[in-house]
Amino acid sequence: MAATLCGRILPKTGWLPLAQCVRHGSKAVTRHRKPMHILKQKLMAVTEYIPPKPTPPPGALAPRTNKTEEENGLVKLLKKELDNVFNECKMIAVVQNNATSAEDMLLLRHRLHRHEISIKFFPNQVVRSYLPGSQYCNMQPLFMGQTVMFVSKEPKVKEMLRVLKSSPQMVLLGGSIENTLLSYEGIINYSKLTSITTVHGELVRGLTMLTSQTVSMLQQHPAHLSALLQQYIKQQQSAESTMQETSSKKEEATV
Repeated sequence: MAATLCGRILPKTGWLPLAQCVRHGSKAVTRHRKPMHILKQKLMAVTEYIPPKPTPPPGALAPRTNKTEEENGLVKLLKKELDNVFNECKMIAVVQNNATSAEDMLLLRHRLHRHEISIKFFPNQVVRSYLPGSQYCNMQPLFMGQTVMFVSKEPKVKEMLRVLKSSPQMVLLGGSIENTLLSYEGIINYSKLTSITTVHGELVRGLTMLTSQTVSMLQQHPAHLSALLQQYIKQQQSAESTMQETSSKKEEATV
């Protein structure tokens, strides 16, 4: 009896309690969240909803006043001079100035002056404000950066291109020749055309040849008719003379 009680009360070897406090470590992460694809990120950024900004109630903001700046006297004077240039000159070429020295510019001006071509300097701000209200509004994109204008009262494209070959700092952009807007290629093609004096000479030569042919054709029939009439008169005179001779001979024979 005592042995059984001792065996129940005293713990046996290898006996474990029914409940034990065991500390477990953190579980290993076996699944990572995959990053979003770059195309999907772009799509999400583009399609992201942007709420509209709340509009202020009427009368909360002061009305905006458009301030108009009046042009000073210098700008008006330059616009007037620019208007005279566009109205009087038949050739207006826009050239880009790439850091040309003062000495080279003076030499270039002297070479162009021999062919009655002058160089005009106008600020791009003045030119771009003048062009929209004129018939040369399409020339506005040419006036970007440092630009100058070669102008002349008569189109002298060949002389201008010949002078520009000796000045590589000056780059031809385009221009207007006889109220026609031309690009660089158009100006080159225009320079290959014959001059107006040559065309006028060929036209006058062709017209004189046609008139001379017309006159000769008109005079041909009257001249032929007059020659025939003269021949007929000669024949009639010769026939009358022979008849008179024969009649005189008959009279002499009867006598």
